[in-house]
Order: sequence, then C-alpha cells, then structure tokens
Amino acid sequence: MTDILASGSHLDAARLSGDATRAKIRARYRSEVRFKAYGVVAILVTGLFLSVLMISIFANGLPAFWQHSLNLELSVAAEDVDPTGKRDPAELRSGDYFAVARKALEAQFPGVEGRTELKKLSQLLSTGAGDELRRRVVSDPSLVGQTLQATLLLDDNADLYLKGAGTRIASRAGHGIVTPSAASGEVRILSTSNDFAREITAVKATLTDRATTLRVEAGRLERANVPETKQKGQQAREEAAALQARIDGIAGIEQLDDRMPSLLIAINGGLVKAESVGPAEIIGTTLLPLTSTGDAKSGDWRIVSYITPESNRKATDIEVAFLERLKANGKIEGGFNWLFLTGGDSREPELAGIRGALIGSLLTLLVTLILCLPIGVMAAVYLEEFAPRNKLTDIIEVNINNLAAVPSIVFGLLGLAVFLNSLNLPRSAPLVGGLVLALLVLPTIIIAARAAMKAVPPSIKEAALGVGASHQQAVFHHVLPLAMPGIMTGTIIGMAHALGETAPLLMIGMVAFIVDVPQGLTDSATVLPVQIYLWSDLPEPAFQAKTAGAIVVLLLFLFLMNGLAIWLRKRFERRW
Repeated sequence: MTDILASGSHLDAARLSGDATRAKIRARYRSEVRFKAYGVVAILVTGLFLSVLMISIFANGLPAFWQHSLNLELSVAAEDVDPTGKRDPAELRSGDYFAVARKALEAQFPGVEGRTELKKLSQLLSTGAGDELRRRVVSDPSLVGQTLQATLLLDDNADLYLKGAGTRIASRAGHGIVTPSAASGEVRILSTSNDFAREITAVKATLTDRATTLRVEAGRLERANVPETKQKGQQAREEAAALQARIDGIAGIEQLDDRMPSLLIAINGGLVKAESVGPAEIIGTTLLPLTSTGDAKSGDWRIVSYITPESNRKATDIEVAFLERLKANGKIEGGFNWLFLTGGDSREPELAGIRGALIGSLLTLLVTLILCLPIGVMAAVYLEEFAPRNKLTDIIEVNINNLAAVPSIVFGLLGLAVFLNSLNLPRSAPLVGGLVLALLVLPTIIIAARAAMKAVPPSIKEAALGVGASHQQAVFHHVLPLAMPGIMTGTIIGMAHALGETAPLLMIGMVAFIVDVPQGLTDSATVLPVQIYLWSDLPEPAFQAKTAGAIVVLLLFLFLMNGLAIWLRKRFERRW
C-alpha cells in the first residue's frame, strides 16, 4: 500500500511538472509573439512618420519645379533696344527689354489707362521678364524692328495665385436687367430686381462675426488693470455696438471694405468692383473698362465674388482680374521651371535658382574627396597593418574614434581659426569648405576603411606571405583590393554626410548672398544646405516652395549617393 501511494505521488509530481513546463513554453511563445508585434508596430510608426515627412516635403517642393509665364506677341521697337541703330552687341545687351514686355502686356488691355492701373498691370511681370528676349535679340540682331512671339516670366505673386495660393472665385448669373452709369471710373449699376439681396445678407453675417470678435476682445482688455488697456477695450466695445446697429438696421446701402469678400460685377465685357451695395444697386469702380453703357439682360451679366478678403492675399483684386482675363484669353501657360535648376540665387523668388549652390557643393565635395580619401585610406592601412601596438597607437586610435563624434561646428571653428585667420585663405570659397569638411569626414573614412580591412579573412594575407610575398605586397596586392568595396561604401556615406552639413560652412563665411556661379575653387560660393537655410529665412511666400524644392534636390542627391554605395557593396562584395 505504501508503495502504491508513493508511486501515485510521483505520478502527480510528474504531471504537475509537465503542466508547469508546458505553461512556461506557452508563456515564452506568447512573449515572442508580443515582441514581434512590438517590432511590427515600431516599423509601422517609423514608416508613417517618414511617409508624412516625405509627402510634406514633396508636396511643398513640387510647385518650385513649375512656373507660369505669358505668351505674347512683342514688337521689338528699335527705340527701346537699339536707339542708335548700329546693332552694336553692347548696346543691344543694355536695351530696355522690360519696356518691350510691358507694352505688349498693356496692348492686351486697351481700355486700361490710369496710372495706378497700368502700374498694377506692369507688376504682373517679373523684373527678369525681358531676359530671354534680350538673349534672343543679342544672338540675332535682325529681330530688331520685328514682331515675334515670346514668353514673359510672371512675378512671384502672380505665379503663386495661378498655382492656387490666391482665392476661390464664386460666380452666379444675374436675373434682372441692369444698367451701368459709365464705362470707366466710378460706376453705379441699377437692377430691376433685388439681385444683390443675397450679398446684403452675406455682408451682415460678416459684420456679425466681426462684432462678436470685438466683444470678446473688449472683455479681455477690460479685465486688465492697466488704464490704457481698459480704454482700448472700451473703444472695441463701442466699435462692436456700431457694427451691431448696422446689423439691426433695415437693409439699405452697405459699405464694403478689404476685410470682406470682394464683390464684383462682370458686365458688358468689363468688371466693376463694388464699394457699396444695396438690394438693387451697386456703386463701385471699374477694374476692367466696359465696352458700352447699354442695358445687360438677364443671364448676360454675372455677380462674381473673390471669397478671400483682399487684405488676406498677395494678389489684389485688380491683379486677379488681369490674371483671370489673360487666362481666359489663353495667354498664360505653365511649364517646367528650368530656371530653378539653371539660375543663380536672386532676391526675386521667380528668378532664384540653385545652380550656384549645386556647383559650389560639387566643388566643395571634390576638394573633400581629393583630400580625405587617400589620407584616410593610408592612415587606415598604417594603423591596421604596420603600426606597432603601443600606448601611442592606442591614443591615436581613441582620438580618431572620438573625432568621429565631435559636433560639426567645432570643425567650423577650427577652419575659421586655421584656414582663414592664420593662413588667410579666401573666405566663402569651396577650397576652404572642402578643407573643413575633409577634417569632418576623415575619421569616418579611417574607421570604415579599417573595418573593411578587418573583414578580409586573414588566410588570404597568410597565403600571400606563404608563397614569398612581402608584408607590403600582401597588404597592397591582396588585402586592400578585397577591402576596397567596403572602403568605397564608407567613403560615399561620409561624403553624403559632408553634403548635408551646414554649421561648419556657416563659420567660414559660406552663408553670404552669392549671385554668380563659381568658376573655380577660390571663387565665392555657397552650398545647397546653406542655400536652403538662407531661403528659409526670407519672408516672401514663394521662397517657401523654393526651400522645399531645394530640399527635394538635396534628398535626391543623398538618395543617389547612398544608392551608389549599396550598388558598389553588392557589385564587389565577396562571400567567404
């Protein structure tokens, strides 16, 4: 009986032990599944953030690669471009080609004669609108006195409007018969029905929102203990009361301002901007002259609204009217913005390009590569294969590893002190920029080269030594060629790192505004990351797209360099 009970207890212990083991195994499996899930979630979150970043950059940068221009017939008058008639290249080059472009644009609006209107019209053109025409005439002087088709560059504000950064335009047909009082200047338009009642309601809704905002602001100011602030709050409350009186009043003539959506009447081939509106009448000024003062029947005239108030956009109402008329006449065309890639820097956004920064980056990287590749490889070969193992070598290796982690601005300070202040090398030159970046990249290349040489199996060098080769021959004829793919990969990654650096180059003066494209290593230049930094600090909205576009180019350059590194690794990698 005792034996039976003892054997039964052993069976229960074994069964319990087996259950515990299986539970532990299931727990380990569950832990592994959770770990995999955490990894997948981390990858998804990282991919999401990266996708949002890339989409944001490309969405903001793509408008920089698209440019709108005018396609007009130009009369190249000799009085503008060749007053003496000598067809001298120097005189043709200094001709007033902007005047030729301005006259061609004015010819599209024959009724526009006011000084202010003509000034607004000419502001649609870029200051470089005549540059392409100048190049054509200088290369072919026989074009003087002829009429030719030419493309004129638009100003950045006009270009932004055409890219959608303007205002939404709402339009509806009028029902009554309207009669304008004049064809230009101040115009009063009367309707046989209450065509503008809807506009009166919209004005009162705008006034209601404004009054509510003023009351909230007045309450905030009146709670302060400063007398001047309380006085401003009282003024805001009085202004809100005046607006409320207008809202509560009988619908009559309401005055419009630039903080309200613009109201315009398209009638008899012209455009009238309303300054005051009543249920059945409009009083305003003409933006585009009318062809006649005759009655306009129902459906022959339209009520147009520019939804975004004029005070909240760059393009004024008259500029929008000009652009819409040109677009309707088929005079505006869009195309790839080659000037962004082929032009130098400029204070005018539509003329600014990255060619100077690209050339400066290439020259700077050329100096960096010429210096750091041979020096870095030779240093790696010596430290890995020939240097004696002592404290001095250990100190050198530790310092090389530490230099790879030093902030880049420290190298900029070093370059400022040594290359500019001591050696008096030219400021803001690719030569100095390349020297500074070479100091920055050199530790990375040395570390990468040593790692590539360590990855070569020792048996290869031992076999070379075994057949009578010297140590130097074994290293340079066998080890180094087999390590070269890793060395090239590390070098390309180091150069990509140097391409994206900004801080050290700012310290040596490469932040200057450089218009001309550098022709040599000692010419003043800037680089692409610094160009991005300069554009990001400018107030013009068009430079925001230029900044994002330059970032796109820089990213494509970096992707290309990293792709080249991957290809070299796959192409020359050996499997041991």
